[in-house]
Amino acid sequence: MKSGFKLFSFYFLVFTFPAFLAGCHHNEGGSPATETTDYSQVAIPAFNADSAYRYVAEQVAFGPRTPGSASHTQCGAYLTHRLGSWCDTVVVQPFTTVLWDGSTVKGTNIIGSLNTAATKRILIAAHWDSRMWADHDSDESHHHSPIDGANDGASGVGVILELARCMAQMPPSVGVDFILFDVEDQGTPDWAETRDNDTWCKGSQYWAQHPHQPCYSALYGILFDMVGTQNPRFTKEDISAQYAPTTLDKVWEVAHALGYGNVFVNQKTDPILDDHYYVNQLAGIPTIDIVQNSEGHNFFAHWHTQADNIDCIDSTTLRIVGTVTLKTLYADYPNQ
Repeated sequence: MKSGFKLFSFYFLVFTFPAFLAGCHHNEGGSPATETTDYSQVAIPAFNADSAYRYVAEQVAFGPRTPGSASHTQCGAYLTHRLGSWCDTVVVQPFTTVLWDGSTVKGTNIIGSLNTAATKRILIAAHWDSRMWADHDSDESHHHSPIDGANDGASGVGVILELARCMAQMPPSVGVDFILFDVEDQGTPDWAETRDNDTWCKGSQYWAQHPHQPCYSALYGILFDMVGTQNPRFTKEDISAQYAPTTLDKVWEVAHALGYGNVFVNQKTDPILDDHYYVNQLAGIPTIDIVQNSEGHNFFAHWHTQADNIDCIDSTTLRIVGTVTLKTLYADYPNQ
């Protein structure tokens, strides 16, 4: 995910990138958090942490999910099948893109939808590819080797799969689209001589300009990235705060009300280049990023290293993220 520039001052890019809205405009929807809402009493489907963990492990078991690899093809088929078990429809969106070094790869965005007839919709996303290069590994001999991406990629997808499973059993009164973006994590490696921010997040760039439905609209979006580590710490990242402040405050309010204030920290932090940036800028859908922000590290200690394996994953963290998301959504759109 992203480059070593993720936690840098990103304001220049944010305010100079041209928006592509395809003739559509979206305003942030949903109800703001209120002091009278008792989120502990909001009825939600049961999020199974063991299932979410298993979905992470099953992705990792394929091997590194790098574009063009057999593991990538096999995992893509697995994810399509899983979403197809619970969603009303699944759209497989192939695309071709150019990497930082001029090489061409094929990617596949996977979109599963619940309650397709609903006009009001919520977007929940993560990226499913893993990085080709362990360019942050302390052992330089690993810098050109792919990573498992258990936390950086598979954890967010694992939460989404479990959300799809449990929400299908107790559908909310709103449509939900689960989007698995591909070729997110193949941006310019640290050892390269060039730098180009747009080499990251290729799947979300493509989807934002070619949505799976013409002029697709959602009230808001939530992106998961690196949401499975044993020491979770999520902060109020600045792009999220700029484009989706109502949703950002609502999610953090729910987390605090549920006793997770030590995980969803009420602290504003620097903007991050992630899929939500392009969903906000190009698709015009107000979207927040729930992403690990460890103190003293780029995201977490094993980011873009060979150590980002299944040993990094804690099912309790997956449960916290899933439960907060469900409480946020069902507080406004309960099962009917």
